[in-house]
Amino acid sequence: MSSDQVQLKYQNRKIVGKQVKKLYIDGLVPIVINDHGHQSIIAQASFKDVVKVVHTAGKHHPVIMIDDKNKQLTTLIKEVSYLTTKQRINHVVFSAIEENQIVEAEIPLRPLYQDGNESSPAERAGLLVIEHLETVEIEALPKDLPDVIYYDAEKLISVGDHITVEELIIPDHVTVKTDVNQSVVSVYEPSAVEAANNSLAGEEEEVKDNDSQSEELSETDTSTNQEEA
Repeated sequence: MSSDQVQLKYQNRKIVGKQVKKLYIDGLVPIVINDHGHQSIIAQASFKDVVKVVHTAGKHHPVIMIDDKNKQLTTLIKEVSYLTTKQRINHVVFSAIEENQIVEAEIPLRPLYQDGNESSPAERAGLLVIEHLETVEIEALPKDLPDVIYYDAEKLISVGDHITVEELIIPDHVTVKTDVNQSVVSVYEPSAVEAANNSLAGEEEEVKDNDSQSEELSETDTSTNQEEA
């Protein structure tokens, strides 16, 4: 885990339900802090601060929550909700954790290159590398939570090469919960992927045409029945 401490100052709130829209106008975001064994804290925080914390901490880096009385609580982000129309954060749920408590977290995956490379051997040869998995579920103590988990991208050389969860470079004291047989990345021939995409697009277009024809027949039958009546 990075030594950088992520903090978020918050204030308790009384506004709930549909009235929380007023918070957005004031540049605030409603948040909830679930503290196991205690009553959840209904709170609010600066929109700009929340965006920064979500971007920095993700769902894997502890966030130190600080209230108006400077009381601190260590948490992890559990859920982030967005306004679908604007992709704007409109609610965040945090979960309190203890230093000696094993916690679950989602850790982002990243390729690891060697010798100053910026891509895998497969990509340098003009092949296509497709990621199937962006994060993995792990268990660890808060102090052992990694910011990222790497995979050796230098193993990706030829079409058909792939890396599974089992082959990830796992730090000490970290237990992976995701299925070890799940594929992380695979190497494909670009022309094969293009052909598959074109085939899929054709099937979707055929389905649309069939649906349109069905609707036309249905409308014709309805019109005929009405004329006979």
